[in-house]
Amino acid sequence: MSALGAALLGRIAESGPISVEDFMGACLADPAHGYYAGTRAAARIGGAGDFITAPEISQVFGELLGLWAAETWRLLGAPPAIRLVELGPGRGTLMADALRAIGAVAPAFRTALRVHLVEISPLLREAQRAALSGAEPTWHDTLDQVPRGPLIVLANEFFDALPVRQLVRRGGAWRERTVTVDDGRLVFAIGAVVADPPVEPAHASAAEGAIVEICPAGRAIAAALGRRIARDGGAALIVDYGTAESAPGDSLQAVSRHSTVDALAAPGEADLTAHVDFAALSRAASAAGAVAYGPLPQGTLLTRLGIVARTAALAARVRDMQRRLLTTGTQRLIDPAHMGTLFKTLALIAPGVGAPPGFEDPAEGPSR
Repeated sequence: MSALGAALLGRIAESGPISVEDFMGACLADPAHGYYAGTRAAARIGGAGDFITAPEISQVFGELLGLWAAETWRLLGAPPAIRLVELGPGRGTLMADALRAIGAVAPAFRTALRVHLVEISPLLREAQRAALSGAEPTWHDTLDQVPRGPLIVLANEFFDALPVRQLVRRGGAWRERTVTVDDGRLVFAIGAVVADPPVEPAHASAAEGAIVEICPAGRAIAAALGRRIARDGGAALIVDYGTAESAPGDSLQAVSRHSTVDALAAPGEADLTAHVDFAALSRAASAAGAVAYGPLPQGTLLTRLGIVARTAALAARVRDMQRRLLTTGTQRLIDPAHMGTLFKTLALIAPGVGAPPGFEDPAEGPSR
């Protein structure tokens, strides 16, 4: 049992079962023993760590998101001062690649932008500082701390790491799924009836025993993005894995060394995530005033943004091994059998601006 696991055993023995949301929050953000609190926070990302994200797979991913931001800035009327914000910037790889592409192709945008990073981990902030030396980023604990004004927000694999509530349909009612102790081990259990369950409309017909996942933090951040974009002008691009429509399902998973492990076995030692409900994010942002486009499969958006041509141009200038890495990286990002379909993209933009880059197809227009 991990140090955090032992602490949770004691907490539950003293105060009773905890919700899945509280368990996931402790596993990821406990200040002493949480997954992102330790000295290995930056080392957990990448091929040698526990999981790998798109910016670590190919530089082209970050470059294309940077160029998406540049074209979006133009659509917004090219404001002379704008904040380029990343939520959960990891090791700073995506932002570094984005800024390099922006500087080469859109120097006016590079002059107008200031980099803001929303990151709570001190260790990851140090990794970002090293990756972005010269960019002069400003760090914040929350989106609300980013100063007012037009902004473009990038969020890659940020929402999947926000804690979820799990509700179980039992006896015609929704009950909280909890974590408790049985024979000295952490186990899942079913708790009390939830009086006013915050389920989505699509969950109303869920079968007996079905589990639905609600992400209060995700909804709140999407709503905050919607308000900021509607009030100050701007846009956001959310890239993550999950479902286009709200649906029942237990997607909570723990990953260590690129393999799925028991989520309750060693709290704080494995990454915990859950699939993103893109429909819920879209509704929250739209209700707050933004216009939502998508979601589109990641492979569709990246292909529309030119990933194949950009990869070919880079591959023509490098040696055989680098060429293979570029080619296989792009395939991994866009192939439906890998990340191309499971990962999706949702764009938010200020009213009256029109479709963001890559979302121009009328059949894939504003979300309702």
